[in-house]
Amino acid sequence: MDQATAAALMTAAKYLGAGIACIGMGAAAIGVGLIFGNYLAAAIRNPSAAQGQFGNLIFGFAIAEALGIFSLLIALLLLFALK
Repeated sequence: MDQATAAALMTAAKYLGAGIACIGMGAAAIGVGLIFGNYLAAAIRNPSAAQGQFGNLIFGFAIAEALGIFSLLIALLLLFALK
């Protein structure tokens, strides 16, 4: 395998890895939608308990968004930090 072919394979692997890492951002968006949707459904059923669950809502949102940001960081590292 010559050097040009190896460089082309490395570039292709970087793009594939970054694309696979970006799946986590979509999963985070789905997770945030599920968290808020379920919170609203529960708040409509029992409005008096909604205020008590607001802290859990924010915690779940923060964890889901952190995982999405982490997957973006991995994708950017694959694209720009590897030579």
